[in-house]
Amino acid sequence: MNDSTFIPDYLVIGAITRDVIPGGYTLGGTVTYGSITASRLGKRAAIVTSAAPDLVLPEDFSNIQCIIVPSEQTTTFRNIYVNGTRQQYIEALAQPIAAHHIPPAWCAAPLVHLGPLVGELNETLVHLFPNSLVIATPQGWFRSWDEKGHVTLGCWPRAELLLPHLTALILSDEDVRGDPGCVERFAEMTPTLVVTHGAHGATVYRHGKKCHLPTRPAHEIDPTGAGDVFAAAFVVRLYEILLERGVEDPWEAARFANVVASFSVEGMSYSAIPQRIQVETYLASLAPVP
Repeated sequence: MNDSTFIPDYLVIGAITRDVIPGGYTLGGTVTYGSITASRLGKRAAIVTSAAPDLVLPEDFSNIQCIIVPSEQTTTFRNIYVNGTRQQYIEALAQPIAAHHIPPAWCAAPLVHLGPLVGELNETLVHLFPNSLVIATPQGWFRSWDEKGHVTLGCWPRAELLLPHLTALILSDEDVRGDPGCVERFAEMTPTLVVTHGAHGATVYRHGKKCHLPTRPAHEIDPTGAGDVFAAAFVVRLYEILLERGVEDPWEAARFANVVASFSVEGMSYSAIPQRIQVETYLASLAPVP
């Protein structure tokens, strides 16, 4: 599905991936998890990505507008979890995504998600979206890899080019393992910073305030993509609150995103990303938040 003239509600940009699993592969990447999340929450979603011509998008993308930049290869990851810690290997890389690949009409999307995985996006892309709520999940700017493709995490040297222009930056505990002091630095440079802690919820930093928010207990089957699901759900709810009340409430948005992400880990890959009614039914069962 490809229509460059319409304006999506939610636009996510980054590499789509083939994630190797026993017996084959599944699609992954921030663009996969983010766009499916936004779509299942009732938003018109769009992606700009790069991949080889043989990439086949499943039925889950039937309601998602897609721009796929032709590439000789599709970015391919192998994820191995050891005692809850992910070890990653890169087996192939697609070409980078540049500003001219993004349809001009899509730059008016109210919600934009920059989701690099392997440094395929330049931080200055943020300037294409002066009127949007822009979030980033910067895992791809922390990554480096050796000749065998083994991924390690380090510093993000160009963070200051992006952070002041974001609505929110969303990190995971895993992202900052290579630079544990970056959370405090980044919190000073961006209006809202969220650090996700897997089964332990998330911490929101905003204008010097810090608040930890627990999540819904989940029966975890596959945590891959949960941070991207959280990020998409967060910006969707942040925007809805802004329209409803005229203010940003990152704490309520994070509570909502916690629940969405908790459902998503209860199945393989993106299969368990919930529909909106599932999330709202659970939230309605809770006692009101004071």
